[in-house]
Amino acid sequence: MELYNLKHPSQVVSFTEALTLGLGKDRGLFFPSEIPVLEDMDALLALPFVERSQKVLGAWLASEIGQDAVDSLVEKAFNFDVKLVKADDSKYCLELFHGPTLAFKDFGARFMAQCLNELAGDKKINILTATSGDTGAAVADAFFGLDNIQVVVLYPKGKISILQEKMFTTLGGNIHTVSVESDFDACQALVKHAFEDSDVRDGLHLNSANSINISRLLAQTCYYFEAVAQFKRQHNQDPVIAVPSGNFGNLTAGLFAKAMGLPIAGFVAATNSNDTVPRYLEQGDWLPQATVATMSNAMDVAEPSNWPRVEAIVEKMGWSLSDIKGVALSEEDTSDSLKALICQGYLSEPHAAIAAKALELTLSTEEKGIFLGTAHPAKFKDVVDKELDIELALPIELAAVENKDILSVTLAANFNQLKSYLFNVL
Repeated sequence: MELYNLKHPSQVVSFTEALTLGLGKDRGLFFPSEIPVLEDMDALLALPFVERSQKVLGAWLASEIGQDAVDSLVEKAFNFDVKLVKADDSKYCLELFHGPTLAFKDFGARFMAQCLNELAGDKKINILTATSGDTGAAVADAFFGLDNIQVVVLYPKGKISILQEKMFTTLGGNIHTVSVESDFDACQALVKHAFEDSDVRDGLHLNSANSINISRLLAQTCYYFEAVAQFKRQHNQDPVIAVPSGNFGNLTAGLFAKAMGLPIAGFVAATNSNDTVPRYLEQGDWLPQATVATMSNAMDVAEPSNWPRVEAIVEKMGWSLSDIKGVALSEEDTSDSLKALICQGYLSEPHAAIAAKALELTLSTEEKGIFLGTAHPAKFKDVVDKELDIELALPIELAAVENKDILSVTLAANFNQLKSYLFNVL
């Protein structure tokens, strides 16, 4: 597999190189030179999830690492369910939270961990990543205890739910966590700065497990195929898919899947008040504003890193950005959507509720669609309990960490402080 740096196209790398580097020169994102197109889609969609995923990822990777290696990586990473659940007559939720950390990030993080464990050999790897909530838990769980790999996770202090926080800050061992006195965009900027600093990047053999790492995005294409497969068993039409969007890795993966030939009628990019992309799609001006804290905190991102990949896919395929519908919802809208879903018999959480409402606002009378359920409602227990006036029981994964001590250190949003910390712990 060949990839190039979107900022410096002359920098061309293999998948294994992109996997271990994370980012290219000048913070550039790696992008595939070619997008494989899959044949006989009906037969592909008839396969079980794991077997189909092996073929989907094999189309990208088999030429470099071999199909047997791909098959093994997928089998080890994707060992949990993906469920399509009816919310009402026109909307279905693709539940992506049945993995070990109860969030969609398990797909990309587990696949990336398996890839690094198998392909990096004996090379020592230090992973630096930022999280707006669920990435931290998924990455920590996926890499916990792996030889030769140390992980540092930055997250915005006081801006993620306490249960999200405890899922990755209580492990210890090779997982190091830093509470940054700022917002997610500041955490992300610190990670990017670290990759620009040659002393840190090269001296510490840095990698990133954010959705900027191409391995995570390729893994995420697989559940879009599963969504369409389950949907088409019930409906003789292509679904519209609404994606709750923060850093826009999830939408990028969906666009890759469509480019591979997956029949998707259209995409809705659903955001909260951090509406940089919906405003851009409507007005044509890229004007990030200060990040706003919301109840859908994993989407509190004003400058999404993956957007250049979205535009690169659209350009490569000859599509138009106008084919992507952008919808931004207020806190009141989010609350109303949560209540509407529970009245229909479906218990959700703020991120999926935003996607559900955005889907409803954009579907025509003839269309049906899917919204992505990116996290278990109990990961946002405080919000869900308050908004719906209920008392959610904790699943065993969250109950296990509820009373554990947080092991994080707290730092200002200052690169020199972070640099000193990294050289001290890694």
